[in-house]
Amino acid sequence: MEEMELIADYQCHNAENPMWHPLEQKLYWTDIPTGRMFRYDPANRTSEQIYAGEPVGGMALQEDGSLLLFKMRGAIERWQDGKITTLISELPEERDTRFNDAIADPAGRVFTGTMQSDTHFGSLYRLDTDGTLTKVLAQVDIPNGMGFTRDLKQMYYTDSPKRQIYIFDYDITTGNLSNMQVFITTPEGEGVPDGMTVDAEGYIWSGRWDGGHLFRYAPDGREVLRIPFPAKKVSSLTFGGPDWTDIYVTTAGGDNRAENGPGAGAVFRLNLGIKGVPEFFSKIGL
Repeated sequence: MEEMELIADYQCHNAENPMWHPLEQKLYWTDIPTGRMFRYDPANRTSEQIYAGEPVGGMALQEDGSLLLFKMRGAIERWQDGKITTLISELPEERDTRFNDAIADPAGRVFTGTMQSDTHFGSLYRLDTDGTLTKVLAQVDIPNGMGFTRDLKQMYYTDSPKRQIYIFDYDITTGNLSNMQVFITTPEGEGVPDGMTVDAEGYIWSGRWDGGHLFRYAPDGREVLRIPFPAKKVSSLTFGGPDWTDIYVTTAGGDNRAENGPGAGAVFRLNLGIKGVPEFFSKIGL
């Protein structure tokens, strides 16, 4: 195990959505409340801010290397080399909230959720490759990390305030979700589950907001590993690097490090010799 490495420190309010870009061999992430997006190049160990604008709550990587940005008011945009193309300008019922987290599925669709607001619950949506948006789950609090089992027959989904990670039966042909069940319930008083991913062995990795740790769970839901971080709010993670063994972890709370820890709002890399798998490319409008 290599020592944990701090790779970028912009003191983000909420560093989130870490995404490895295999075509570029670079890491992307957002700072949601401040409307910033960043990129890290491990080849020369440098990072840069590449976007400033409306908050980006979720991202997906298109086959052509562009990014899909899921934003405020239900807006969905394509970003490539600083140029933005609007796909959906807004969703009327989501005007007072924003998207939070997104994941492409094996067929190139994207699942993404909206936050609850003062007036209504959040929802989980499916964006099909033809641009059609379908609500697949209502009565959501804060939609968060998602992932797929290795056989691609089930999908995981996190609702943070409920402290639960759920599992659905997933139909790769239609994108339909069914048979929703609770997979993991995190202990009360130990923070809430946030972003997640699944490694090459089918184990689930989950960041723990206000829990100060990154967790690894076996495919049957048993906790097998917890890794402490110098930040109270461990927000999300992704695998990357040339052999998919680098784990990049985002944290939040950089606006108040006295409360949230000296590493709050920074991005870290660690390597445990455990291999991840590439995220699926989205194929929206291609």
